[in-house]
Amino acid sequence: MTRVLVTGGAGFIGSHFVRFALRDHPDWQIVDLDKLSYAGNLENLEGLPDSSRHRFVRGDIADHALVTKLWKDDSAGFDFVVNFAAETHVDRSILWADDFVKTDVLGAFTLLEAARHFGAKRFIQISTDEVYGSILSGRFTEDSPLNPRNPYSASKAGADRLAFAYFATHNVPVVITRCSNNFGPNQHPEKFIPLFITNALENKPLPLYGDGRHVRDWIYVEDHCAAIDFLIAHGKSGETYNIGGGNEVENIVIARRICQQLSKPESLIQFVKDRPGHDRRYSLDAGKLAALGWKPQRDFNQTLDATIEWYVANGPWWRKTKTGEFKKYYAQQYGQRL
Repeated sequence: MTRVLVTGGAGFIGSHFVRFALRDHPDWQIVDLDKLSYAGNLENLEGLPDSSRHRFVRGDIADHALVTKLWKDDSAGFDFVVNFAAETHVDRSILWADDFVKTDVLGAFTLLEAARHFGAKRFIQISTDEVYGSILSGRFTEDSPLNPRNPYSASKAGADRLAFAYFATHNVPVVITRCSNNFGPNQHPEKFIPLFITNALENKPLPLYGDGRHVRDWIYVEDHCAAIDFLIAHGKSGETYNIGGGNEVENIVIARRICQQLSKPESLIQFVKDRPGHDRRYSLDAGKLAALGWKPQRDFNQTLDATIEWYVANGPWWRKTKTGEFKKYYAQQYGQRL
């Protein structure tokens, strides 16, 4: 049996990966570590394929004692570590960056230390295209200089470099992945696509930053999971791989398509003051991964429409997430800082 530690596995991408892995790898036993902040949701893990091979543990990746205990619980430790756990929302990082540094950097350090001490055959550090900063023309390659422009992307860049340092210094078999924007079912409604879908369903304004012409490259979450799975088997330790969807779209185009698909007036779209340090365009050259033999398979428009339909059909999930637990956690953790 292959033993896998997945961190942040109750979150959006992490839960999709857990589901993907259990379905495609009948020989994998997964330990799922997630502290269940507002973005973690155990409902994301309901109905797992063969849940007997999945053990959920609530806890913080920055908790050295807990991480050490997990490795020691099974004398064989973990074969693979896939670190999804992170604070990820740029807007919140602008208001308070401390949680981002603690989870994204200190948490990655704690996991890397455990992997160094106890051993692992592969450590996947999940990063983001945002570490490169903004690019008005051309595409970022894995060799492009890092230029993070907000506390979130800076914390992820820090974790990237720390992970590489553990490869270079301690020979921890690290692979770093930098993916473009994900979308799909179960994504927290603070994020752009689900926020606009759910606001439109509630006939609320769709707040579009600046002129709405910021460009992002989008990838369906299942494609991202497939790429990670591919790199566990075929990636080279010490290397970084861009994972791009090849779907560069202006935000205003997505907002209009959401309105169209839901038969809502475009007057719901309201332009608001741009946020500080807002990157204009992200674009990845994913040729290095393609040369290994992997490319995304899903069509952007089809999967976007399917995602819209998922939110239409799952009102109870996103309404509770959007108006209940999220607001309570938000007030408890951050109200005193605002």
